[in-house]
Amino acid sequence: MTDSVYVGNAGRDAALDRGWLLGHFKDASDSRHSENVEIKWGVHPQGDERAQWVSGEERTALLVLISGRFRVELPGRSVLLAEQGDYVVWGRGVDHSWFAEEESVVLTVRWPSVPGYKVIDEDDSVAGHSHSYRTATSTVASLRTANLS
Repeated sequence: MTDSVYVGNAGRDAALDRGWLLGHFKDASDSRHSENVEIKWGVHPQGDERAQWVSGEERTALLVLISGRFRVELPGRSVLLAEQGDYVVWGRGVDHSWFAEEESVVLTVRWPSVPGYKVIDEDDSVAGHSHSYRTATSTVASLRTANLS
């Protein structure tokens, strides 16, 4: 094996870095380091949600449903991913949040990989992350209450 090859398991590796497998946050000597793209293997129990919205998004994102039932909340729109392979893409400037209607596994690809861009949550203080943070402006609950489709 050379330094430019990494073989792993998404489920096991994702547990080490909040789901993130590839991006600027990996050590520069790691073949999973990238300034261009970030990849996340997200495992979400039923009811898991991003209660705070990501706002001021600077990246484009692709989220693909591997298993389960997963809702992505976008301004004025709620997208349900219900069949394996369903996906949604949103661009720069599109705020978002999400909710796992069932236990779900999703693959997220974001580009570019932007240092210091992250929403605060309780796990950050435990994990010792030292990134700067962006705040969110709304909640998933408010969108559900508005009954947007």
